[in-house]
Amino acid sequence: MDLSRRQFMIGCSAAIAAMSGTWITNLAFAGPKDTATRDLLVLISLRGGMDGLSLVAPVNDGDYIANRGGIGIPESGTSAGLRLANGPVAGLDFRLNAVASPLKELYDSKSLAIIHACGLTNGTRSHFEAQEYMDRGIGTASNTAAGWLTRHLAVLGNSTIPGMTPGSATPGSLIGDSRVVAMPDVSNFKLQNSKYVKQQQAALYTLYEGNTAIHQTGRGTLDAITKIDSSIPKDKNGNPTPYVPENGAVYDNGLSNALKNVARLAKMDVGLQVAAIDTGGWDHHENLVPAFNATAANLARSLSAFYNDMVRYYDKLTVVVVSEFGRRVKANGSAGTDHGHGGVMMVLGGYVNGGKIYGSWPGLAVEQLDNRVDLAITTDYRNVLSEVLITRAGNAAIDQVFPGFTGYAPMGLVRGNGTPNTPPKAPPPPAAQPSKVYLPNVRK
Repeated sequence: MDLSRRQFMIGCSAAIAAMSGTWITNLAFAGPKDTATRDLLVLISLRGGMDGLSLVAPVNDGDYIANRGGIGIPESGTSAGLRLANGPVAGLDFRLNAVASPLKELYDSKSLAIIHACGLTNGTRSHFEAQEYMDRGIGTASNTAAGWLTRHLAVLGNSTIPGMTPGSATPGSLIGDSRVVAMPDVSNFKLQNSKYVKQQQAALYTLYEGNTAIHQTGRGTLDAITKIDSSIPKDKNGNPTPYVPENGAVYDNGLSNALKNVARLAKMDVGLQVAAIDTGGWDHHENLVPAFNATAANLARSLSAFYNDMVRYYDKLTVVVVSEFGRRVKANGSAGTDHGHGGVMMVLGGYVNGGKIYGSWPGLAVEQLDNRVDLAITTDYRNVLSEVLITRAGNAAIDQVFPGFTGYAPMGLVRGNGTPNTPPKAPPPPAAQPSKVYLPNVRK
């Protein structure tokens, strides 16, 4: 079938609308009444299978010591783990990896909860299968195509609820929702700078005057650009002003920069409800200690920076950190760990009942392990997510968000009202660096 010139222009205008290089599908905005009782939910997926026993572990457990050899969290010495109060078993000394010290402050302030021995109950050790199941919010293979966050937004029933990812591709948890925008740079979410930008925008609106899905998506895209352009702070020349994090927050790595974009958009009061971030680098089959420590330190600094930056909004914020599976209890022959089962989740927020390690601890003796090699799972990851959705996101339709999941049992991770946690203290300013004078190198 031949396309008319008008049809061709309509098909191409989506690309024109994304001249900045950011791909936009569609975005709408919730008003104040829509957001009054819901948190901003930020999902961080650690891709690769994060070794929970290298982040938080019972360092005085003989089975842990025997299995982890030189790669475990040390009980003493200069890199000794940081003791965590309120562990799951009396007598076991659960410690946090010292490189993740910013998490200790969040934990001690009751803003961070840790859930151990949790995850996907399916026995797969495949990254791709496990990630797909968790993104879809399922436990086994099914024809469920949409992501669980997509179904969450659909259940709420408000067509103006937006979602975003601060990257160039939509995470699996948000697949299937045309309202989601991939936005690597909030300040660059606009039509290409041109003296004809107003005329271009008017022409695009004219092209999208119809009532088909593509027309509606096109108008939504242009509305999104207009809304963000009108909300972002600008200088006297009309250019977006540099973003200044609050409360001394410092964003210094890739994950933290993604979270900075989330913070920036959230503070523009456009009604952001959901943000999802995928971050890799957690598959440590060899030389685990230096690689894991660097990645874990980045994660800890990122969460701390984001929470400090969002101090004015922390009572309307819940962050969930998850990974597709944990690692084998016993170290392999390459000073690393192979794909395992049970792992660690974290929940951070102003109404989190933090300062506690949740979940039933299964033990690390051989007979207590899954298939005699892996940390057993005692908490389904969907149980954690369900409690967050019900209590903080105003969504009790868990059977629709997580089809096939039964047996939900609240753990007391979060509360719905009352007094929020004490805001985090601003970190001290960086030490002043001595000034240097550089002289030219003069030779005869």
